[in-house]
Amino acid sequence: MEFSSRDRQKHWRLAGDRREQYPHSLQFYLEPPTESISLVEFESLAVDRLKLLKVVENLGVSYVRGTDAYKSKLEGELRKLKFPYRALAEDDYEARRKDHISHFILRLAYCQSEELRRWFLQQEMDLFRYRFNELTGGLMQKFLEHVNLSFEAIDEDLKNELANELSVSTPGFNLSKVKEQMFYKVGLADAVDLFRARRVYIKDGFAYVPFKEIDVLVLNNYRTKLSKALALTARSLPSIQSDERLQPLLNHLSHSYVGPDYSIQKNTGKISLDQIDALSVKSFPICMRQLHRALRDNHHLRHGGRMQYGLFLKGIGLTLEQALEFWKKEFIRGKVDADKFDKGYAYSIRHSYGKEGRRTDYTPYCCMKIIMSNPPSQGDFHGCPFRHSDPELLKQKLQSYKISPSGITQILELVKGMHYQLACQKYFELTHDVDDIGFSLNHPNQYFTESQKLLSGGRELKKEFNNSGNFQQKNNSQESINSSSTPTSSNTKADTELEGLEAYFTED
Repeated sequence: MEFSSRDRQKHWRLAGDRREQYPHSLQFYLEPPTESISLVEFESLAVDRLKLLKVVENLGVSYVRGTDAYKSKLEGELRKLKFPYRALAEDDYEARRKDHISHFILRLAYCQSEELRRWFLQQEMDLFRYRFNELTGGLMQKFLEHVNLSFEAIDEDLKNELANELSVSTPGFNLSKVKEQMFYKVGLADAVDLFRARRVYIKDGFAYVPFKEIDVLVLNNYRTKLSKALALTARSLPSIQSDERLQPLLNHLSHSYVGPDYSIQKNTGKISLDQIDALSVKSFPICMRQLHRALRDNHHLRHGGRMQYGLFLKGIGLTLEQALEFWKKEFIRGKVDADKFDKGYAYSIRHSYGKEGRRTDYTPYCCMKIIMSNPPSQGDFHGCPFRHSDPELLKQKLQSYKISPSGITQILELVKGMHYQLACQKYFELTHDVDDIGFSLNHPNQYFTESQKLLSGGRELKKEFNNSGNFQQKNNSQESINSSSTPTSSNTKADTELEGLEAYFTED
């Protein structure tokens, strides 16, 4: 974008006055960014925040929120991705800018359905809770003033008058603690959650909230604002969908995978067809194990199943020749003769290996693509069993796989909470007899690779989150657009800039 000399000076002055632009390391994200950024930076900022929110989701299920282990893991990720993680010095402008812009980019990507909005809201709430509770008392007070949440602190006389009631009504408080703690008088509507949990004293329509519970009030306020903002942004979807700069990027982000794409395998050709049955039991994720069993039983899979399973087999090392042999042998055992297979199905297999049509070398499907797109219908076996199966049928399937009753209960609880990838991680742990797999599971081929490493003794389990890798484009569908036409960082000039994004976040 070109600036006149006057505009350029104004732009530099705004960017340089860092204290005024981002006075706090934490914010409610009330004002959208107004600066122009390149498509490359747009994608980079969004992917980094998505990595962060994936870790937030994983930690929220694997650890108790607020524990030292939880806080240590999350702070490490914030440091690594260069987001604000505590009340940093005034020179953390770049981290605060990244935090601001990346939030609004993902708000655009994740406003597009109720399920996406719910997921985004939950992870942003958990991230905000951690960051707010890491502030010192003084900085908390400054932040509350900044966002116009100045709660009324009761004076010492009133606190002494209500001391007995406050100590009885506030869990963990005795009279001495009441005298030490500051209490705030707030409207009951602002403290409904605390009232329901019987954690505050109520009198004359007001709740008396101790300082240690102030985060509940702040989080409720933030949730209300963010929920409304997501709904407002969703109203801009027609404008977003007509914007050729944004729509491909936002679609990729909301169905994205941020790890290796498994398009090139070191073990290509090293797996024999005779091994697949055994591997399907011990090293396939449940989605691929289900597809393999259905193929063996029915000697056929519909298109969705062939694509999902075929690309997975390609990713674990099957060559084109092996794939053609594997599918042909199975199909001709059913109702498809050899001539029909060669004329029809063989083309699709060669196409998926980049040998036909546009010569696109398709990559295996990641978990998010399997979960979020092309749900199975009657007679289909593709998709994610944790996402798409009836809970009772899933329970029966897990029982047939010899999963313990307690393990099944844990998996079904994760499924109930819509943590489908974490349910798959738990399935991995139960079938491999490990307490903590030590990585964030995002891809069926990652599952296979880690399983083989573990079974061969080639990996030492460590409790860390591996989010390295590149942003995988959603180009796996046979009918999809050639990846070279997608405006992402791999094929977009760095000086191409996005302007006017703030219009999507404001009322008409």
